Amino acid sequence: MAINTLTAAGLSAGALQLDVDDPAAAAAVIGEAGPFDIFVSNAGAARHAPMVDTTVPDFDAVVGVNLRGAYFATQAVARGMVRAGKGGSIISISSQMGHVGGIDRTVYAATKHAIEGMTKSAAIELGPHNIRVNTICPTFIRTPLSEPTFSDPERAAWITSKIKLGRAGEIEDIMGAVVFLAGDAASMITGTSLLIDGGWTAG
Repeated sequence: MAINTLTAAGLSAGALQLDVDDPAAAAAVIGEAGPFDIFVSNAGAARHAPMVDTTVPDFDAVVGVNLRGAYFATQAVARGMVRAGKGGSIISISSQMGHVGGIDRTVYAATKHAIEGMTKSAAIELGPHNIRVNTICPTFIRTPLSEPTFSDPERAAWITSKIKLGRAGEIEDIMGAVVFLAGDAASMITGTSLLIDGGWTAG
């Protein structure tokens, strides 16, 4: 939802410019702007290649954003929530690849498996502060960044064959899950994953 839509509804909204690849700078901005009630961690990067062809720069770039950046941004938000003493909801946009593997996605899958582990441990530590920590794990979602994958007929066919509902995901498929995990209806849910994968991981 655009900021002007939120402000038109009488809500307070603004934008923060963050570079999660620079944890100290990101933490400073988060600390100044917070504390927050809800945090959705959605920064992500991918440089897909066969495992045997992965380069060190590509590995570092993906891990730097998907794991290191996500970890320290979450840490900065959690610190503010703990100090505020009001509780909160932290939601990481993970991936079905945090539960399975995928072609040319070894590094990406490694980071998403790590996010799943981070979430479970953070939920244990932050639970006493009434801070819930969960992940949303989508299947392939159609976005401008994913279009190169869908433009490859072989890969597109592979994706469709794995999704039991027979279609790729859309951004709108994620929205309801975010609203649910952010709100009171999910007040007893923490340390878990909500898979929005059209049945991919069912087998």
